[in-house]
Amino acid sequence: MKTQLGNAFLILVSALALSACQTSVLQNQATQNINAPVAKVILDSDGDGVLDAIDECPGTPYNVVIDERGCPHSLLFAENEFMMEARAYYDENSSEIKSEYYEQLDNAGKKMQDHLDAVMRVEGHISKREETNANQTLSRYRVEGIKNYMTMKYNIDPDRIKTSYYGSDRPIAPNDAENRWLNQRIYALISNVE
Repeated sequence: MKTQLGNAFLILVSALALSACQTSVLQNQATQNINAPVAKVILDSDGDGVLDAIDECPGTPYNVVIDERGCPHSLLFAENEFMMEARAYYDENSSEIKSEYYEQLDNAGKKMQDHLDAVMRVEGHISKREETNANQTLSRYRVEGIKNYMTMKYNIDPDRIKTSYYGSDRPIAPNDAENRWLNQRIYALISNVE
């Protein structure tokens, strides 16, 4: 998929470069029309591998397993067994859930309401830059925010939500300026399968 997008981009850039080279050397030279090839750009704005034209869940967060519709994946193991995941990324030094992650949490809440044997396991993480004495509990606040959301909005029994706080001990990306936002996260696994 990335190769196709790269090729389409390369064709577009080449066509633009070639069209810019068509300058008139002589003032008296007649204008010449050339039918240059036109490159059609196919977009996948959220980078999930599903083209925007057919993506039913645009804006899927980075590093989320998706299905063929472009939505967070839910695996069915047997007739009533399932496992799904949810992720949310946070602004630096914040535990406020961003609106773009509510859809994932709402899907998880509805699934837990439908399957009373389902359990949610939520891990909280922070970036190395957020690790200060004042922020030692930030990963906990992020996890508790998710737990409160599920409890308040979907009336999920808090005992069905298991929590872990890891601080900056388990990064999934470098803690540099460009990538540290990936470490400012929660990861949740919702399942009724052990």
